[in-house]
Amino acid sequence: MGDADALIATGREALDTGDWAAARDAFAAAVAADETPEALLGLADALWWLEDVDASQRRRERAYAALRRAGASPQAAGVAMTLCINEGRSLGNQAAARGWLGRAARLVAEHGLVPLEGWVLLGRAALANEGGDVAGANDLARAAAEAARTSGDADLELCAISLVGATLVKLGRVEDGAALLDEAMAGALAGEGSPDTAVYASCVTVAACSLAAELGRALRWIRAAEEFNRRYGSVHLYAVCRAHRGGVLFAAGRWEEAEAELERALRTATANEPAQRVRAVAALAELRLAQGRVEEAVRLLDGQADRPEAARALGAVRLATGEPAGAAAVLARRLRDDEIDVVTAPLHELLVTADLAQGDVAAAGALARRVAEAGAERGSDAIAAPGDRALGRVLAAAGDPDGAVDRFERALAAFVRLELPYEAARTRLALAEVLAPGRAEAAIAEAREALAALEALGAGPEADAAAALLRSLGVKAARSGPKGIGVLTKREQEVLALLGEGLSNRQIAERLVVAPKTAENHVSSVLFKLQLTGRAQAAAYAVRHLGVPPGER
Repeated sequence: MGDADALIATGREALDTGDWAAARDAFAAAVAADETPEALLGLADALWWLEDVDASQRRRERAYAALRRAGASPQAAGVAMTLCINEGRSLGNQAAARGWLGRAARLVAEHGLVPLEGWVLLGRAALANEGGDVAGANDLARAAAEAARTSGDADLELCAISLVGATLVKLGRVEDGAALLDEAMAGALAGEGSPDTAVYASCVTVAACSLAAELGRALRWIRAAEEFNRRYGSVHLYAVCRAHRGGVLFAAGRWEEAEAELERALRTATANEPAQRVRAVAALAELRLAQGRVEEAVRLLDGQADRPEAARALGAVRLATGEPAGAAAVLARRLRDDEIDVVTAPLHELLVTADLAQGDVAAAGALARRVAEAGAERGSDAIAAPGDRALGRVLAAAGDPDGAVDRFERALAAFVRLELPYEAARTRLALAEVLAPGRAEAAIAEAREALAALEALGAGPEADAAAALLRSLGVKAARSGPKGIGVLTKREQEVLALLGEGLSNRQIAERLVVAPKTAENHVSSVLFKLQLTGRAQAAAYAVRHLGVPPGER
């Protein structure tokens, strides 16, 4: 066995055990010794799992070209299909995905590569789904699943089943679709297919559940994939899915993870499909707004006024900055001719809030009732919860506190069933505000629950509002941290404490085992979020509010 062969064997062993860095090093050395397709593909696999997707694609392209020159058409077609999937989902480049699908399909047809025909069908289904032809995508995915059963290809079957499920969800058959998504995830995470199949199925499942507001189901599969993540690395390597996953984590109250996922989505999608970037930008802006970082949310949304994917975030930010007319304009444009469903119900609720802020109680009431009735008719908590909360706000504004309490309690129960802690806490706060004038004890109980939940999440502004309401009712309600500290992540609070000890950026990096540049970025973020002018102020702040013993400054 030559040196290159030995290195390839070492690389394969590392891939099998999930040691991606060792695999990368072995295959890179093999490529340097002899640039064979096998070495290039091994390197491409290792780089993909290390999330250097662009570099992975370039090696895979070189392997494809070498296989074509060698006349190895079956292998070349398989590589072309992998390039198609990765361009579409990892990089969000649908044009490139179509191009590689075309090359694969041509090779399959010209050389009678029957085992790959199902994969071509799956590629066509995925592109149809992204392009809006959901019914056509469903038909193609079903054909791919049937081809997989005929050929005994477990990976193809699991991928195809997940896509059939996702298209059924989009077509409104949520229970039927969710059952197939569950089936595909169960098989994929059990190891019935390859690790790549687990990534694909997870991506499709989280995206579909996010669109259908099946956030509890999405979160349960995210949790189920954690063992897979520990062994192999991130199960969500696709840019198309990061924004959806970040949104699910935000809604589920896992804000630090959501922030990290959304920032990765932005880095991945910047140069590719604009829609994927806008989704990530919008979700991150909503997170920043909830944290009280309004200026950051405004900056993130700069230039996105005409993007429908950003309408909810834009409406929320404009309401937060005292521009209800602007919020109403953005939301009305997005909602024109759209029916009330799980996607549009939260936007309708924002529009109700904007109408109320402009004093148009009649318009707000008519819309709120439409949303609440749609939720009741369809038996959908995801529609009813925002509809009932919107109607509660209308009734409170119209001087009907009893009616408002009833609607807020309905909304609260629905948000709890949906496993949405932030929305449940916000609803508790609204309920407490309505109860306060005549039912102080009940208001105090709800406000305390809201305060605890909002502080735990890091929702600083609304936690401040809950504490202020409690104080107005005669309850001592100091925040567990100073006003605004909830905007800091746990890591940033650690950095603040180390600043209190008088540590330099390099010392902070050593203490936290991170790069000096990372420590510098954390320090800058702490200063910005707390509106402090320098390290000395930050150190004093930490000593005063965190009880940190003063360091050598």
